[in-house]
Amino acid sequence: MKNKATLPYAGLQVVEFTHMVMGPTCGMVLADLGADVIKIEPIDGDKTRKLLGSGAGFFPMFNRNKKSLAIDISQEQGRQLVEKLIAKADVVCENFKPGTMKKLGLDYATLKEKYPQLIYVSNKGFLPGPYDHRTALDEVVQMMGGLAYMTGPLERPLRAGTSVNDIMGGIFGAIGVLAAIKERDSTGLGQEIQSALFENNVFLVGQHMMQYAVTGQVAKPMPNRISAWAIYDVFEVLEGEKIFLAVVTDTQWQIFCEAFGFEDLFKDSQLKTNNMRVEQRSRLIPILQERLVDTSAKEIARIFESNGLPFAPITRPDELFDDEHLIQTGGLAPITITDGPQAGKESAIPLLPFSMDGKRLGVRENPPRVGQHTEEVLQSLGCTATEIQELIQSGVVQIEVN
Repeated sequence: MKNKATLPYAGLQVVEFTHMVMGPTCGMVLADLGADVIKIEPIDGDKTRKLLGSGAGFFPMFNRNKKSLAIDISQEQGRQLVEKLIAKADVVCENFKPGTMKKLGLDYATLKEKYPQLIYVSNKGFLPGPYDHRTALDEVVQMMGGLAYMTGPLERPLRAGTSVNDIMGGIFGAIGVLAAIKERDSTGLGQEIQSALFENNVFLVGQHMMQYAVTGQVAKPMPNRISAWAIYDVFEVLEGEKIFLAVVTDTQWQIFCEAFGFEDLFKDSQLKTNNMRVEQRSRLIPILQERLVDTSAKEIARIFESNGLPFAPITRPDELFDDEHLIQTGGLAPITITDGPQAGKESAIPLLPFSMDGKRLGVRENPPRVGQHTEEVLQSLGCTATEIQELIQSGVVQIEVN
Protein backbone atom coordinates (compact mmCIF):
# COMPACT_ATOMS: atom_id res chain seq x y z
CA MET A 1 0.00 0.00 0.00
CA LYS A 2 1.22 3.49 -0.82
CA ASN A 3 1.94 5.86 2.06
CA LYS A 4 -0.88 8.39 2.45
CA ALA A 5 1.50 11.34 2.23
CA THR A 6 2.54 10.18 -1.24
CA LEU A 7 -1.00 9.70 -2.55
CA PRO A 8 -1.96 12.16 -5.31
CA TYR A 9 -4.85 13.81 -3.46
CA ALA A 10 -3.45 13.82 0.08
CA GLY A 11 -4.72 16.94 1.82
CA LEU A 12 -7.83 17.32 -0.35
CA GLN A 13 -10.77 18.05 1.97
CA VAL A 14 -14.09 16.41 1.08
CA VAL A 15 -17.44 16.72 2.89
CA GLU A 16 -19.73 13.88 1.87
CA PHE A 17 -23.55 13.81 2.18
CA THR A 18 -24.32 10.38 0.75
CA HIS A 19 -26.01 7.04 1.26
CA MET A 20 -26.52 3.76 -0.58
CA VAL A 21 -23.91 3.18 -3.38
CA MET A 22 -23.45 5.92 -5.97
CA GLY A 23 -22.43 8.84 -3.76
CA PRO A 24 -20.37 6.69 -1.38
CA THR A 25 -18.50 5.23 -4.36
CA CYS A 26 -17.57 8.72 -5.51
CA GLY A 27 -16.26 9.58 -2.04
CA MET A 28 -14.48 6.24 -1.71
CA VAL A 29 -12.50 6.80 -4.91
CA LEU A 30 -11.37 10.21 -3.66
CA ALA A 31 -10.57 8.74 -0.22
CA ASP A 32 -8.56 5.89 -1.69
CA LEU A 33 -6.57 8.48 -3.66
CA GLY A 34 -5.64 10.20 -0.41
CA ALA A 35 -8.41 12.75 0.20
CA ASP A 36 -9.65 13.43 3.74
CA VAL A 37 -13.33 12.50 3.45
CA ILE A 38 -15.75 13.34 6.25
CA LYS A 39 -19.03 11.45 5.92
CA ILE A 40 -22.00 13.37 7.32
CA GLU A 41 -24.38 10.85 8.92
CA PRO A 42 -27.68 11.21 10.75
CA ILE A 43 -27.52 10.86 14.53
CA ASP A 44 -28.62 7.21 14.28
CA GLY A 45 -26.34 6.51 11.33
CA ASP A 46 -26.64 6.00 7.59
CA LYS A 47 -29.62 3.70 7.03
CA THR A 48 -27.50 1.80 4.50
CA ARG A 49 -25.71 0.25 7.48
CA LYS A 50 -28.87 -1.69 8.37
CA LEU A 51 -29.83 -3.06 4.94
CA LEU A 52 -30.42 -6.78 4.59
CA GLY A 53 -29.83 -9.22 1.75
CA SER A 54 -28.07 -7.83 -1.31
CA GLY A 55 -27.72 -4.45 0.41
CA ALA A 56 -25.82 -5.79 3.41
CA GLY A 57 -22.45 -5.25 1.74
CA PHE A 58 -23.05 -1.67 0.59
CA PHE A 59 -21.73 0.19 3.62
CA PRO A 60 -18.48 -1.72 4.23
CA MET A 61 -17.63 -1.83 0.54
CA PHE A 62 -18.00 1.87 -0.26
CA ASN A 63 -17.15 3.69 2.98
CA ARG A 64 -13.58 2.74 3.83
CA ASN A 65 -10.94 5.43 4.39
CA LYS A 66 -13.60 7.92 5.61
CA LYS A 67 -14.41 9.64 8.89
CA SER A 68 -17.93 9.67 10.34
CA LEU A 69 -19.52 12.81 11.76
CA ALA A 70 -22.94 11.97 13.24
CA ILE A 71 -24.88 15.23 13.24
CA ASP A 72 -28.46 16.43 12.93
CA ILE A 73 -28.41 18.91 10.05
CA SER A 74 -32.12 19.56 10.42
CA GLN A 75 -31.14 21.66 13.43
CA GLU A 76 -29.65 25.11 12.86
CA GLN A 77 -26.64 24.36 15.02
CA GLY A 78 -25.95 21.25 13.01
CA ARG A 79 -26.12 23.11 9.71
CA GLN A 80 -23.85 25.83 11.01
CA LEU A 81 -21.23 23.30 12.06
CA VAL A 82 -21.43 21.51 8.72
CA GLU A 83 -21.05 24.81 6.88
CA LYS A 84 -17.91 25.51 8.88
CA LEU A 85 -16.56 22.25 7.48
CA ILE A 86 -17.60 23.22 3.95
CA ALA A 87 -15.87 26.58 4.31
CA LYS A 88 -12.58 24.69 4.75
CA ALA A 89 -13.33 22.03 2.15
CA ASP A 90 -12.32 21.57 -1.47
CA VAL A 91 -15.21 19.29 -2.44
CA VAL A 92 -18.80 18.60 -1.41
CA CYS A 93 -20.22 15.27 -2.56
CA GLU A 94 -23.95 14.44 -2.37
CA ASN A 95 -26.48 12.00 -3.82
CA PHE A 96 -29.80 12.88 -2.23
CA LYS A 97 -33.11 13.50 -3.99
CA PRO A 98 -33.31 16.66 -6.10
CA GLY A 99 -34.20 19.59 -3.84
CA THR A 100 -33.01 17.98 -0.57
CA MET A 101 -29.78 19.96 -0.33
CA LYS A 102 -31.53 23.17 -1.41
CA LYS A 103 -33.99 22.87 1.48
CA LEU A 104 -31.02 22.71 3.82
CA GLY A 105 -29.33 25.68 2.18
CA LEU A 106 -26.47 23.41 1.16
CA ASP A 107 -27.04 23.31 -2.60
CA TYR A 108 -24.37 24.43 -5.05
CA ALA A 109 -26.10 27.66 -6.07
CA THR A 110 -26.17 28.81 -2.45
CA LEU A 111 -22.70 27.65 -1.48
CA LYS A 112 -20.83 28.94 -4.55
CA GLU A 113 -21.75 32.54 -3.64
CA LYS A 114 -19.85 32.14 -0.37
CA TYR A 115 -17.18 29.69 -1.50
CA PRO A 116 -16.39 30.24 -5.19
CA GLN A 117 -13.47 27.81 -5.01
CA LEU A 118 -15.76 24.92 -3.99
CA ILE A 119 -16.17 21.89 -6.24
CA TYR A 120 -19.60 20.33 -5.78
CA VAL A 121 -20.41 16.87 -7.16
CA SER A 122 -24.02 15.72 -7.37
CA ASN A 123 -24.64 12.04 -8.08
CA LYS A 124 -28.20 11.75 -9.37
CA GLY A 125 -30.61 9.56 -11.30
CA PHE A 126 -30.74 11.79 -14.38
CA LEU A 127 -28.92 14.83 -15.67
CA PRO A 128 -31.15 17.93 -15.92
CA GLY A 129 -33.96 17.35 -18.40
CA PRO A 130 -37.42 15.80 -18.80
CA TYR A 131 -36.67 12.88 -16.46
CA ASP A 132 -34.80 14.67 -13.69
CA HIS A 133 -37.83 14.78 -11.37
CA ARG A 134 -38.10 10.99 -11.34
CA THR A 135 -36.80 8.80 -8.55
CA ALA A 136 -34.14 6.54 -10.04
CA LEU A 137 -32.51 3.33 -8.87
CA ASP A 138 -29.90 1.20 -10.59
CA GLU A 139 -32.54 -1.32 -11.62
CA VAL A 140 -34.87 1.42 -12.89
CA VAL A 141 -32.30 2.79 -15.33
CA GLN A 142 -31.20 -0.71 -16.34
CA MET A 143 -34.77 -1.39 -17.42
CA MET A 144 -35.31 1.90 -19.24
CA GLY A 145 -31.77 2.16 -20.58
CA GLY A 146 -31.52 -1.10 -22.51
CA LEU A 147 -29.13 -2.94 -20.18
CA ALA A 148 -31.74 -5.29 -18.67
CA TYR A 149 -32.98 -6.05 -22.20
CA MET A 150 -29.44 -6.95 -23.29
CA THR A 151 -28.70 -9.03 -20.18
CA GLY A 152 -31.74 -11.27 -20.01
CA PRO A 153 -33.07 -13.90 -22.40
CA LEU A 154 -35.41 -12.68 -25.12
CA GLU A 155 -38.60 -11.21 -23.62
CA ARG A 156 -37.19 -11.60 -20.08
CA PRO A 157 -35.31 -8.42 -19.11
CA LEU A 158 -32.87 -9.10 -16.31
CA ARG A 159 -30.80 -6.69 -14.23
CA ALA A 160 -27.04 -7.13 -14.15
CA GLY A 161 -25.70 -9.02 -11.15
CA THR A 162 -24.22 -6.00 -9.37
CA SER A 163 -24.88 -2.26 -8.95
CA VAL A 164 -23.13 -1.39 -12.21
CA ASN A 165 -24.63 2.06 -12.73
CA ASP A 166 -24.37 3.13 -9.10
CA ILE A 167 -20.72 2.12 -8.97
CA MET A 168 -19.70 3.45 -12.38
CA GLY A 169 -21.80 6.59 -11.92
CA GLY A 170 -19.91 7.28 -8.70
CA ILE A 171 -16.60 6.67 -10.43
CA PHE A 172 -17.51 9.11 -13.21
CA GLY A 173 -18.50 11.64 -10.55
CA ALA A 174 -15.02 11.26 -9.04
CA ILE A 175 -13.42 11.64 -12.48
CA GLY A 176 -15.35 14.88 -12.88
CA VAL A 177 -14.02 16.09 -9.53
CA LEU A 178 -10.44 15.33 -10.55
CA ALA A 179 -10.95 17.25 -13.79
CA ALA A 180 -12.46 20.19 -11.89
CA ILE A 181 -9.48 20.25 -9.51
CA LYS A 182 -7.14 20.49 -12.49
CA GLU A 183 -9.21 23.32 -13.97
CA ARG A 184 -9.33 25.13 -10.62
CA ASP A 185 -5.53 25.14 -10.59
CA SER A 186 -5.77 27.49 -13.58
CA THR A 187 -8.90 29.52 -12.80
CA GLY A 188 -9.06 29.50 -9.00
CA LEU A 189 -12.76 28.69 -9.31
CA GLY A 190 -14.73 25.62 -8.44
CA GLN A 191 -17.71 24.26 -10.36
CA GLU A 192 -20.58 21.83 -10.13
CA ILE A 193 -20.09 18.28 -11.43
CA GLN A 194 -23.13 16.16 -12.15
CA SER A 195 -23.07 12.42 -12.73
CA ALA A 196 -26.19 10.36 -13.38
CA LEU A 197 -27.34 6.73 -13.37
CA PHE A 198 -29.34 6.92 -16.60
CA GLU A 199 -26.62 8.58 -18.62
CA ASN A 200 -24.10 6.09 -17.25
CA ASN A 201 -26.34 3.23 -18.34
CA VAL A 202 -26.68 4.69 -21.84
CA PHE A 203 -22.89 4.91 -22.03
CA LEU A 204 -22.68 1.21 -21.10
CA VAL A 205 -25.05 0.13 -23.88
CA GLY A 206 -23.53 2.55 -26.38
CA GLN A 207 -21.76 -0.31 -28.16
CA HIS A 208 -25.14 -1.91 -28.89
CA MET A 209 -26.55 1.42 -30.09
CA MET A 210 -23.59 1.70 -32.45
CA GLN A 211 -24.04 -1.92 -33.51
CA TYR A 212 -27.46 -0.89 -34.84
CA ALA A 213 -26.01 2.27 -36.42
CA VAL A 214 -23.33 0.26 -38.22
CA THR A 215 -25.33 -2.81 -39.25
CA GLY A 216 -28.93 -1.62 -39.38
CA GLN A 217 -29.81 -4.66 -37.27
CA VAL A 218 -31.27 -4.37 -33.77
CA ALA A 219 -28.95 -5.92 -31.18
CA LYS A 220 -30.30 -9.12 -29.68
CA PRO A 221 -30.07 -9.84 -25.94
CA MET A 222 -26.78 -11.46 -24.97
CA PRO A 223 -28.20 -15.00 -24.56
CA ASN A 224 -29.72 -14.74 -28.05
CA ARG A 225 -27.04 -12.66 -29.73
CA ILE A 226 -25.12 -13.48 -32.84
CA SER A 227 -21.71 -13.75 -31.24
CA ALA A 228 -18.68 -12.16 -32.86
CA TRP A 229 -16.85 -15.41 -32.10
CA ALA A 230 -17.83 -18.99 -32.78
CA ILE A 231 -16.61 -20.45 -29.48
CA TYR A 232 -17.47 -18.10 -26.63
CA ASP A 233 -19.63 -20.18 -24.35
CA VAL A 234 -20.14 -21.99 -21.07
CA PHE A 235 -19.74 -25.75 -21.50
CA GLU A 236 -21.00 -28.45 -19.16
CA VAL A 237 -18.30 -31.06 -18.63
CA LEU A 238 -17.51 -34.04 -16.41
CA GLU A 239 -19.71 -34.41 -13.30
CA GLY A 240 -21.85 -31.47 -14.36
CA GLU A 241 -19.14 -28.85 -13.81
CA LYS A 242 -19.27 -25.77 -15.99
CA ILE A 243 -16.44 -23.82 -17.57
CA PHE A 244 -16.31 -20.83 -19.92
CA LEU A 245 -14.18 -21.37 -23.05
CA ALA A 246 -13.24 -18.91 -25.78
CA VAL A 247 -11.53 -19.39 -29.14
CA VAL A 248 -11.58 -15.99 -30.82
CA THR A 249 -8.97 -16.06 -33.61
CA ASP A 250 -8.03 -18.42 -36.42
CA THR A 251 -4.66 -19.02 -34.74
CA GLN A 252 -6.41 -19.97 -31.50
CA TRP A 253 -8.68 -22.30 -33.48
CA GLN A 254 -5.65 -24.18 -34.81
CA ILE A 255 -4.09 -24.38 -31.33
CA PHE A 256 -7.39 -25.55 -29.83
CA CYS A 257 -7.90 -28.28 -32.40
CA GLU A 258 -4.30 -29.52 -32.05
CA ALA A 259 -4.43 -29.46 -28.23
CA PHE A 260 -7.60 -31.58 -28.09
CA GLY A 261 -6.89 -33.75 -31.14
CA PHE A 262 -9.75 -32.33 -33.20
CA GLU A 263 -7.91 -32.57 -36.53
CA ASP A 264 -11.14 -33.40 -38.37
CA LEU A 265 -12.67 -30.09 -37.28
CA PHE A 266 -9.54 -28.16 -38.27
CA LYS A 267 -9.65 -29.72 -41.74
CA ASP A 268 -13.39 -29.01 -42.17
CA SER A 269 -13.63 -26.54 -45.07
CA GLN A 270 -16.72 -24.92 -43.52
CA LEU A 271 -14.80 -24.04 -40.32
CA LYS A 272 -11.67 -22.42 -41.76
CA THR A 273 -12.26 -18.86 -40.56
CA ASN A 274 -13.89 -17.30 -37.52
CA ASN A 275 -16.76 -15.84 -39.55
CA MET A 276 -17.37 -19.23 -41.16
CA ARG A 277 -17.39 -20.86 -37.73
CA VAL A 278 -19.87 -18.23 -36.49
CA GLU A 279 -22.20 -19.21 -39.33
CA GLN A 280 -21.77 -22.87 -38.33
CA ARG A 281 -22.29 -22.35 -34.60
CA SER A 282 -25.54 -24.33 -34.48
CA ARG A 283 -23.61 -27.35 -35.77
CA LEU A 284 -20.24 -26.73 -34.10
CA ILE A 285 -21.21 -26.08 -30.48
CA PRO A 286 -23.15 -29.37 -29.99
CA ILE A 287 -20.18 -31.28 -31.45
CA LEU A 288 -17.77 -29.64 -29.02
CA GLN A 289 -20.16 -30.11 -26.10
CA GLU A 290 -20.39 -33.83 -26.84
CA ARG A 291 -16.61 -34.19 -27.14
CA LEU A 292 -15.80 -32.28 -23.95
CA VAL A 293 -18.50 -33.68 -21.67
CA ASP A 294 -16.34 -36.52 -20.33
CA THR A 295 -13.31 -34.31 -19.54
CA SER A 296 -12.99 -32.60 -16.18
CA ALA A 297 -13.07 -28.81 -15.89
CA LYS A 298 -9.66 -28.97 -14.21
CA GLU A 299 -8.10 -30.83 -17.14
CA ILE A 300 -9.70 -28.54 -19.73
CA ALA A 301 -8.42 -25.54 -17.77
CA ARG A 302 -4.93 -27.05 -17.70
CA ILE A 303 -4.91 -27.56 -21.47
CA PHE A 304 -6.29 -24.07 -22.18
CA GLU A 305 -3.83 -22.39 -19.82
CA SER A 306 -0.80 -24.28 -21.11
CA ASN A 307 -1.73 -23.29 -24.66
CA GLY A 308 -2.53 -19.63 -23.93
CA LEU A 309 -6.22 -19.98 -24.69
CA PRO A 310 -8.88 -17.93 -22.84
CA PHE A 311 -10.94 -19.78 -20.24
CA ALA A 312 -12.62 -19.16 -16.90
CA PRO A 313 -14.03 -21.21 -14.06
CA ILE A 314 -17.56 -20.28 -13.00
CA THR A 315 -16.96 -18.63 -9.64
CA ARG A 316 -19.29 -17.33 -6.91
CA PRO A 317 -18.39 -13.94 -5.39
CA ASP A 318 -17.72 -15.45 -1.94
CA GLU A 319 -15.12 -17.78 -3.47
CA LEU A 320 -13.01 -14.78 -4.48
CA PHE A 321 -11.82 -14.36 -0.88
CA ASP A 322 -9.63 -17.42 -1.56
CA ASP A 323 -8.52 -16.49 -5.10
CA GLU A 324 -4.76 -17.05 -5.26
CA HIS A 325 -4.17 -14.23 -7.74
CA LEU A 326 -6.00 -11.66 -5.61
CA ILE A 327 -4.22 -12.83 -2.49
CA GLN A 328 -0.72 -12.89 -3.98
CA THR A 329 -1.06 -9.56 -5.80
CA GLY A 330 -2.56 -7.64 -2.88
CA GLY A 331 -5.93 -7.17 -4.56
CA LEU A 332 -7.70 -7.75 -1.24
CA ALA A 333 -7.02 -5.67 1.87
CA PRO A 334 -7.94 -6.50 5.48
CA ILE A 335 -10.83 -4.65 7.12
CA THR A 336 -12.97 -5.00 10.22
CA ILE A 337 -16.73 -5.22 9.73
CA THR A 338 -18.44 -2.47 11.72
CA ASP A 339 -22.17 -3.23 11.33
CA GLY A 340 -24.57 -6.15 11.20
CA PRO A 341 -24.40 -9.64 12.69
CA GLN A 342 -20.70 -9.97 11.81
CA ALA A 343 -19.66 -6.66 13.42
CA GLY A 344 -16.12 -6.89 14.73
CA LYS A 345 -15.17 -9.69 12.37
CA GLU A 346 -11.96 -9.45 10.37
CA SER A 347 -12.48 -9.79 6.64
CA ALA A 348 -11.02 -8.56 3.35
CA ILE A 349 -12.21 -6.10 0.73
CA PRO A 350 -11.47 -5.59 -3.00
CA LEU A 351 -9.35 -2.54 -3.81
CA LEU A 352 -9.61 -0.14 -6.74
CA PRO A 353 -8.54 -2.12 -9.81
CA PHE A 354 -5.28 -0.36 -10.63
CA SER A 355 -1.82 0.13 -9.18
CA MET A 356 0.36 3.23 -8.96
CA ASP A 357 4.10 2.77 -9.22
CA GLY A 358 3.53 -0.93 -8.67
CA LYS A 359 1.49 -0.45 -5.49
CA ARG A 360 -2.22 -0.83 -4.83
CA LEU A 361 -4.19 1.89 -3.04
CA GLY A 362 -5.00 0.20 0.25
CA VAL A 363 -7.29 0.57 3.23
CA ARG A 364 -5.96 3.13 5.72
CA GLU A 365 -9.17 3.24 7.77
CA ASN A 366 -11.88 0.63 8.31
CA PRO A 367 -15.44 1.64 7.43
CA PRO A 368 -16.22 3.99 10.33
CA ARG A 369 -18.57 3.31 13.19
CA VAL A 370 -21.41 5.81 13.48
CA GLY A 371 -20.01 9.03 14.90
CA GLN A 372 -16.58 7.51 15.38
CA HIS A 373 -14.85 10.77 14.43
CA THR A 374 -17.43 13.28 15.67
CA GLU A 375 -15.30 14.55 18.52
CA GLU A 376 -12.18 14.77 16.35
CA VAL A 377 -13.99 16.74 13.65
CA LEU A 378 -15.62 19.12 16.13
CA GLN A 379 -12.27 19.78 17.76
CA SER A 380 -10.85 20.65 14.33
CA LEU A 381 -13.59 23.30 14.10
CA GLY A 382 -12.47 24.82 17.41
CA CYS A 383 -15.17 23.35 19.63
CA THR A 384 -14.18 22.96 23.28
CA ALA A 385 -14.89 19.85 25.35
CA THR A 386 -17.70 21.73 27.13
CA GLU A 387 -19.25 22.81 23.83
CA ILE A 388 -19.07 19.26 22.49
CA GLN A 389 -20.86 17.91 25.56
CA GLU A 390 -23.57 20.53 25.14
CA LEU A 391 -24.01 19.55 21.49
CA ILE A 392 -24.34 15.89 22.50
CA GLN A 393 -26.86 16.68 25.26
CA SER A 394 -28.97 18.80 22.91
CA GLY A 395 -29.05 16.01 20.30
CA VAL A 396 -27.13 17.94 17.66
CA VAL A 397 -24.31 15.40 17.45
CA GLN A 398 -23.58 11.85 18.52
CA ILE A 399 -20.30 10.20 19.40
CA GLU A 400 -19.69 6.64 18.30
CA VAL A 401 -23.00 4.78 18.37
CA ASN A 402 -22.31 1.05 18.70
